Amino acid sequence: METGAEIIRAEGVTKRFGALVAVDRVNYSLHENEVAGIIGSNGAGKTTLFNLLTGYYLPDEGHVAYRGQDITRKTPQERVALGMMRTFQLTSTFDNMSVADNLVLAFFKAHKQSSLLHLVLNTCKRHRQEPKIAAILEPFDLQEVRDRPVKNLSLGEKRRLEIAMAVLAEPEVLLLDEPLAGLADSEIRGVLDVLGRHVGRRTMLIVEHKISHVKDFVQRLSVMHEGRIIADGSYEECLRHPEVRKSYWQIDVSTEEGRHAP
Repeated sequence: METGAEIIRAEGVTKRFGALVAVDRVNYSLHENEVAGIIGSNGAGKTTLFNLLTGYYLPDEGHVAYRGQDITRKTPQERVALGMMRTFQLTSTFDNMSVADNLVLAFFKAHKQSSLLHLVLNTCKRHRQEPKIAAILEPFDLQEVRDRPVKNLSLGEKRRLEIAMAVLAEPEVLLLDEPLAGLADSEIRGVLDVLGRHVGRRTMLIVEHKISHVKDFVQRLSVMHEGRIIADGSYEECLRHPEVRKSYWQIDVSTEEGRHAP
């Protein structure tokens, strides 16, 4: 699928935690309508890079730009206002409220400049028929649980709700932080099916631990190891990359080559 102009660029970003260099002079770019993934083992630096892109960490070196504008020092909230919306590994919902009311809060917070306190005190019921809120229930498979308290949802249903809440804000870039973590295989298929309906309509970046979960979903993959991007390209290109085979799958490339030598 064709991608558009560059939308996010990180140049030489570095993040240290004491003596640990979590992200080491990384360059990374994301283009309009691209579906990209960042994978890596635990401690590879993928979540730290994600936090640098979304403003939850400030880099010790380097800078981040959004549509050519330097956003290195902008807060996460300022980045949301520009069009960047992230979801978290742990679902960010109001568990004692219904699915529909969570969607109302997400929509009005993004579009109507209403405070959450004002919406809660004035109840959300009269806003549930807002066309965009009603329209998002079916594609995210939430229509049957719309009146159920979030605390009674399965983890997969919560993930679909959280992503629906993010999509309601109509971001230019949807950034997903391990949305498949802890899900059963059937729930993973459900979440990926929901996300797949937005391919080509918005830019998406997904951080994931297991390559098998996203190999058929992302158009471009970046593999991180010890704070660096060691491979970037299609799934097949990354799969064959010697450094990925060695560091990600612990395959001894030299031994493997020796077995196949004439």
